[in-house]
Amino acid sequence: MQVLGLLAPYRGRVVVMVIFGVVGVALGAAGPLLLGRATDLIVAGALGRGLPAGTTRAELIAQYHAQGRDTLADVLSTVDLVPGRGMDFSAIGKILALAVVVYVAASAVKLAQDRMAARVVQLAVADLRERMQEKLSRLPLAHFDRHQRGDLVSRVTNDVDNVQQTLQQALGQVVTAPLTVLTVLVLMFFLSPLLALVVLVSVPLSGVIVSRLVVRSQPLFDQQWAATGTLSARVEESYSGHSLIKIFDQRTGAEHAFDADNETLRQVSAKATFLSAVIEPAMMFVGNLNYVAVTVVGAVRVATGNISLGDVQAFVQYSGQFSQPIGQLASASGQLQSAVASAARIFALLEAGEQQSDPVNPQKPTHVRGRVEFRDVSFRYAPDTPLIEHLSLIVEPGSTVAIVGPTGAGKSTLANLLMRFYEVDDGRILLDHHDISTMSRADLRSRTGMVLQDTWLFAGTIADNIAYGRAGVTRDDVVAAARATCLDPFVCTLPQGYDTVLDEDATGFSAGEKQLITLARAFLADPVLLLLDEATSSVDTRTEALIQQGLSALRAGRTTFVIAHRLSTIRHADVIIVMRDGAIVEQGSHDELLRAGGAYAGLVRSQDNRPVVQACRSASAVADPSRPGSR
Repeated sequence: MQVLGLLAPYRGRVVVMVIFGVVGVALGAAGPLLLGRATDLIVAGALGRGLPAGTTRAELIAQYHAQGRDTLADVLSTVDLVPGRGMDFSAIGKILALAVVVYVAASAVKLAQDRMAARVVQLAVADLRERMQEKLSRLPLAHFDRHQRGDLVSRVTNDVDNVQQTLQQALGQVVTAPLTVLTVLVLMFFLSPLLALVVLVSVPLSGVIVSRLVVRSQPLFDQQWAATGTLSARVEESYSGHSLIKIFDQRTGAEHAFDADNETLRQVSAKATFLSAVIEPAMMFVGNLNYVAVTVVGAVRVATGNISLGDVQAFVQYSGQFSQPIGQLASASGQLQSAVASAARIFALLEAGEQQSDPVNPQKPTHVRGRVEFRDVSFRYAPDTPLIEHLSLIVEPGSTVAIVGPTGAGKSTLANLLMRFYEVDDGRILLDHHDISTMSRADLRSRTGMVLQDTWLFAGTIADNIAYGRAGVTRDDVVAAARATCLDPFVCTLPQGYDTVLDEDATGFSAGEKQLITLARAFLADPVLLLLDEATSSVDTRTEALIQQGLSALRAGRTTFVIAHRLSTIRHADVIIVMRDGAIVEQGSHDELLRAGGAYAGLVRSQDNRPVVQACRSASAVADPSRPGSR
């Protein structure tokens, strides 16, 4: 029903399609009656030509009964003939011409109905894809943490395509099949109630066969599409981690894992396809039994004078028309079950819990200086696993705060909470004394720039990637941002400069070069808050010095949060916060924390990175000579 609900916005087109279906069924039902009438005229002409002229049919019937030729008499009673008169080719021609017109019109109407159905399905599926895309943008990050990306992609692509194909094939049948069965059934009872009952005997048998096979195959189709999602996730992981697989020589293991998932999909697909494929030959067998029964009983009825040969012919055609939609739906039941499984996966995604809605009347601070306060904040990813408990922190406008600590201490979580990728469980986060939960996410994030360890670049030019940071910028703005972040000298060495086209992976560019592009993008966005999450952890010392110089320009006048494991990158921060198990255990400047000899001093000693610190100090002096300690 949810799938059919997709058609609701196009109910007008559906009504027109139904009208076409009614007209098509009526025309299709009229055809056998016309052909039966033509057959009766041919039989009447063939028999009447050999009978003595000058007598009536009633006299001949009485004469044949008197002679004991009851069968011939009964046959003559079913035919409207004139003894001694041959075939009326004019009447036969008119009926056949009318039958041709009827069948051509029925085909034209069916074509119009199929075209309308195709149009409706394409529009409905386009709406479905749009709904899913919008849904993905409203899902919380926790949903993506729990589901593999390959499986989500499979739902948006494979499952939607499967539903589309099934709707394309079944929509017209859903409209015409009930009408055809009802119309043909009425006409069959009109022609011969006995033959109609013979045909109806096969309906329970068909129902039992289809129901048994559907019950057994439906779980297999559910497993098939779940296995398809798993295999898609496996392929996505193997493709994105191709270099890592090569480095650690795990090609054999990856192939075995793929083969296992592929074999699982093959087995369940083979079983499901086989069971659904059995339906069509089974229904064909029942239909052939129907033909045999109708032919035998019809011949007996003609011989006994209860029905004409033309009516039997029409009845045989109606028998086919009666069983055809049932057989089509039965043979398509496998595809229908597959679509049901896909639809369940689609609507499970559409019904997934969304992120907390923005306030109806959100606050819109006119001038934000960048003061950030975490006030008694508590958060946990899993309900039974505490991470951050009652954390409080105040960051003054324009200051640089470095957050360090062991893996899993909650450093990146603070950034995620500040960006409202996740909502706090308790407490408040304030931006210039405004609770960020009272602001819209779009307004909050428009004031925030974020640079991650993993660079994200899209297929396009370098200028396009930089300009992604702000709408409506000019080439001069892009170049200015690149110069401020030390990217321009590198870009000028490229033959096509800022028009150099990148692929999605920025093949041919180093990690540091890609990182500089993301820094330029963040600079162009001109944010009030800047979040740097391991922005220099994957580059060499020389490139780090360049990036640090770019970061110095980027941090100027902004409240900056720097998350880093490499302590050389944060020694000049205004405040260094040391976190452990979701709590702040130390806070102060680099020198203060070293003199304290606590957790931070232990981290510095464990890294033993004095040469790197010295190099960074030199780079920082070049970037900002006025900064204390740079001389």
